[in-house]
Amino acid sequence: MKTPCNRPRKAIFLIVLLAALGLAADALAQTRPLRILCSSFPIYQITRNVTLNHPGAAVSLMLPAELGCPHDYALKPQDMRLLANADVLVINGLGLEQFLGPSIKQANSRLAIIDSSEGITNTLATPESSDHDHDEHGGPNPHLFASPKQAARLAATIARGLGQLDPEGSEAYRRNSQAYAEAMTRLGQELSARAAKLASPKIITQHGVFDYLARDIGLDIVAVIEPHPGQEPSAAEMLALIKTLKASQAKAIFAEPQYPAKIVRTIAKEVGIKAATLDPAATGPDKAGLDYYETVMRANMATLESTLGVR
Repeated sequence: MKTPCNRPRKAIFLIVLLAALGLAADALAQTRPLRILCSSFPIYQITRNVTLNHPGAAVSLMLPAELGCPHDYALKPQDMRLLANADVLVINGLGLEQFLGPSIKQANSRLAIIDSSEGITNTLATPESSDHDHDEHGGPNPHLFASPKQAARLAATIARGLGQLDPEGSEAYRRNSQAYAEAMTRLGQELSARAAKLASPKIITQHGVFDYLARDIGLDIVAVIEPHPGQEPSAAEMLALIKTLKASQAKAIFAEPQYPAKIVRTIAKEVGIKAATLDPAATGPDKAGLDYYETVMRANMATLESTLGVR
């Protein structure tokens, strides 16, 4: 038969056991890497470069690498599970992740969020709104990642945010982002020098994904086919667009890998100009190399040179 004197011993044992479990949990939390979830492929690639060789960071991608810009994306149950298991979510910002909404906090109330566009000024407007007139229908153009100059700025913001959440890794993040910025600066200078030699800088794009790249390296986007990405112009809009393009003196029109190219080929035939494809690196392979962005951008410049000609 158990006697009352056994109860204090049992209580003491439970207290010691709970304390040991708490210490073990704390130790596990301290040794576990920071779980970093990235909203889209471009942000994932930048964050991978920022966290390079730092064992205290584990980076994963939320949306499929082949998805591209998530303008019309809707959250799925697996996305909610990824959010629930993450410590921090790194987003592009500027409205690109509107699909998240209040679901972020529903999935994980403790989730830290790093907006990589935070603090970036001189943003461009989306094609459907006037320049620097960020109204509720247009808003700022979110495609900063398509320009090396802007990608470097995104990396610096991501590094600062991660450093605040993981002080032990702050120096590694800072050093990596600086190296990435230097690589992006060299790439931007190379693209600018090659763009200056194009026979004509005037181009037409499928949607506003290349606006920052054009501004930063000296291209002239005279028109955008789909101000609302994925929404093709109506018959009346198409006629007006073709009339405008014929008078624009643009030499080529460019499709993007994530959207159907049929409309681009149709317009090119009607206007009498060349058609080709430029890749904003919004999509990529699941196991893309850390230099995938540089490879894509140099391939884009080769496409511009072969399509537009050089002086």
